Amino acid sequence: MISFISAIVILMIGYLVYGRLTEKVFGPDDRKTPAVTMEDGVDYVQIKTWKAVLIQLLNIAGTGPIFGALMGACFGPVVFLWIVFGAILGGAVHDYMSGMISERHNGASIAELSGIYLGKPALYIMRAFSVLLLLLTGTVFVTSPAALLSRMTPAFLSNTFWIVAILIYYVLATLLPIDKIIGKLYPVFGVVLIIMAVSIGGASLFGAGYHITEITLADLHPEGLPVWPYMFVTVACGAISGFHATQSPMIAKCITSEREGRKVFYGAMIIESVIALVWAAAGMAFYGKTSLLNDALTTLGQSGTVYEISNTMLGPIGGILAVIGVVVCPITSGDTAFRSARLILAEMFHLDQKHMRNRLYITIPLLGIGALLTQLDFNVLWRYFSWSNQTLAMISLWVASAYLLKHSKYRYGAFMTVVPAAFMSAVSLTYILMAEEGLRMSSSFAYPAGVAFAVTLLTAFTLKLFRTVHSS
Repeated sequence: MISFISAIVILMIGYLVYGRLTEKVFGPDDRKTPAVTMEDGVDYVQIKTWKAVLIQLLNIAGTGPIFGALMGACFGPVVFLWIVFGAILGGAVHDYMSGMISERHNGASIAELSGIYLGKPALYIMRAFSVLLLLLTGTVFVTSPAALLSRMTPAFLSNTFWIVAILIYYVLATLLPIDKIIGKLYPVFGVVLIIMAVSIGGASLFGAGYHITEITLADLHPEGLPVWPYMFVTVACGAISGFHATQSPMIAKCITSEREGRKVFYGAMIIESVIALVWAAAGMAFYGKTSLLNDALTTLGQSGTVYEISNTMLGPIGGILAVIGVVVCPITSGDTAFRSARLILAEMFHLDQKHMRNRLYITIPLLGIGALLTQLDFNVLWRYFSWSNQTLAMISLWVASAYLLKHSKYRYGAFMTVVPAAFMSAVSLTYILMAEEGLRMSSSFAYPAGVAFAVTLLTAFTLKLFRTVHSS
């Protein structure tokens, strides 16, 4: 209990202290935002700050901070450390920088920003990579809520029925102006999500027979997976996630003041991390042992495990409320995943999105591909989604580092993004070298290769920073 409560308190302090430091390094000012200068009634729409926070939260908080946190809890309470410090020092900085740099470039996507700050090859690679990630994300966030809904409803409302229903909703949310569905429903869904997290967190802390284990550095994963690098990929959305770099530009088009960016981008990530902490704690408290949690994930699947925890801890009514929150999370990230993919493709092909016809040209093929991908095994999709997620986070942090090197008056503040960028570089390379879906190499090669990769990039950037400082 002490570890869990301390983790939440540290997250709050991180927002107040490190969030302000991040803001200072970036340097927001009073310039007019794209929501004001480029308003088009479709994607560039002025949205009040409190709504922007809730929309950003729903955009980024898919099943990642729930499913990922439960799977991460199989490593034991050490997962709390990654969620807390990963979010404060990495994830929230990543989200803030990707959102604010996009705002400075009229709401440009992470792909376009990569081209500006890392060169043309990065532009082409990131266009393909980010669209692929968004397709995987949108598909994952179709299949996981459909599985939960089919479990909760009569048998004739099958998994296929819910997949089709969710895809139809995605078509509408992708096509219509952002303030028509997203702007109206997401604040309500945000409240449901917060109530769900508070309910599950309260039951974990005070429910009879539940106990949250205190932090230990022992590797407790029942299948023997090492903490490095597996935990840092398994728990993505609750700590740091490249998917957020595809979502932040959407809200960057809608904020009305740069000075609200910390609340919207850094703040939403901290709230998501609290949600991840709640579910990691719930998994440990409910099953007691990591081996039992792992068995549940294996036999029931992620959706079934969430349903069992919610229904048992809170009873039928509370369980339904909690599961609704879990259903809302992926759906409200899946629709914006496809919307973000539409915007990136529109940038690529220079298609004006004020016209419905141009939006249809992109949306229908995108959703068609997503429908085909739902036929693939969810666990396979999740593994590739998780790795590509962290790789995109790595690239986004290097983009932010290049931006700060060029524009921030606090040049050495670039280390705020350089250090997590180097860390995620090591994580991404080590994982893909070792993982089953990767090259399956031994840790004796993968570990030093990952470290060498990170040190090389860190050294190269540091030398460039010193040359830039001394030449100015």
